[in-house]
Amino acid sequence: MDHRKGHQQTPAYKHLAVSSMRVPHPVTRRPIPSRSASWAIDAARWLRQVGVRPNQVSVMGVVIAAVAAACLILAGRSQGETRVVLLVVAAAAMPLRLLCNMLDGMLAVEGDLKTPSGELYNELPDRLADLLILVGAGYAIPGIAWGPELGWAAAATALLVAYVRTLGAAAGASQHFVGPMAKPRRMHVLIAACLLSAIATAVGWREEGWVLVAALVLIIAGGAATIVRRLRRIVADLEAA
Repeated sequence: MDHRKGHQQTPAYKHLAVSSMRVPHPVTRRPIPSRSASWAIDAARWLRQVGVRPNQVSVMGVVIAAVAAACLILAGRSQGETRVVLLVVAAAAMPLRLLCNMLDGMLAVEGDLKTPSGELYNELPDRLADLLILVGAGYAIPGIAWGPELGWAAAATALLVAYVRTLGAAAGASQHFVGPMAKPRRMHVLIAACLLSAIATAVGWREEGWVLVAALVLIIAGGAATIVRRLRRIVADLEAA
């Protein structure tokens, strides 16, 4: 999630100066270009008006991630059309998880609905969602005995990526969301892999499990590079202080 922490970003919310939504002062948070899109602003405004709170949206992101994980695990035990449908549903759930991650922040900041427990809801549901989806992707790999272990390795890497960021902030450095394999990119890679795997299954390619293998290996390698980049920036911040 992104609603309390991130890079310094010039706000693009002057068109949010409407009833029940406020224009925030500059905040430190993950840069998300679609946050200033009119559809996102309208969605956040509507959620606020109907009484939805940021923490509820954060929890909903975990629920959606659990649905994606269940579909992935079942896909690993299925064949043919059933597997195709499960992979497509999992792929569709992942951007919805990212949407929740964006909207909870908009409600908290632009909607002025921050809560004392917001930091907890800001971090923990995100980590759970990563864990569920990445581990599920490992179990979706058919015919490869070490597929689950690969999923767990990708999940561990994702947790370390986030841990380095929060550790740096706790030590007094800036929040660093640099990639190449930050949260949105991990989901983009898996979305593409699920759709490609579904196509491979539909056309009868026997080795289609390697599509997800390649995606998880890419996430692990990209995550390692991300950890190194963030650590370098954190060290530079601390040494310059």
